[in-house]
Amino acid sequence: MSQEQTYANAGFGRSVPRGTRPGIIVVDFSYGFTDLQYPTASEARAQMANTKRICDALRAKGFPVIFSTIAFHPGEVDKLPWLRKSAGMAALIQGTRLVEIDTATGIQPQDTIVVKKGASSFFGSTLGALLTGAGVDTLIVAGATTSGCVRATAVDAVQSGFNVLVPRDCCADRAQAPHDANLYDMQQKYADVTDSEDILAWIGTLAARA
Repeated sequence: MSQEQTYANAGFGRSVPRGTRPGIIVVDFSYGFTDLQYPTASEARAQMANTKRICDALRAKGFPVIFSTIAFHPGEVDKLPWLRKSAGMAALIQGTRLVEIDTATGIQPQDTIVVKKGASSFFGSTLGALLTGAGVDTLIVAGATTSGCVRATAVDAVQSGFNVLVPRDCCADRAQAPHDANLYDMQQKYADVTDSEDILAWIGTLAARA
């Protein structure tokens, strides 16, 4: 029996319903994850360009565009267990360039930025309240890294009651194998893994937000 058949027989991999009020969370496309002068970064130029197109289309119709960044206070660094396991993250100190959103994303002054202390953009942030307040029914998750913060955000999103779409060409990782494996797993269990062209075509069918 093939891997695909095994998952299908178990009831995984069904399609996600799409609503009429999308939003996007752009996960950690900050310089610490996009500028290759920093060891925590990965190549993300094409992914940011694709994400920018989706963000522009959403803004044009009045739908919310939200970014997340990881930013620690210096006093937190020696106290958080995550930073003992992932010591490179300790460089992401609030007020430094590493935690600023990369301008290549096309971020605009009206876009919201949520600050987080863990992998998921929902953990310890106002993201859930912002999405609920905006009436979002379908959440697009893009950003870095696919196997870390993107996946954690997608899992928390579906557990928080949102239908989730993950455009593969808007997600970056430090290595291909974890990128591919986590996209496969998200497709089977948590989200529809698609691409930017599909999402742009869908946004084009939606009425602008009143």
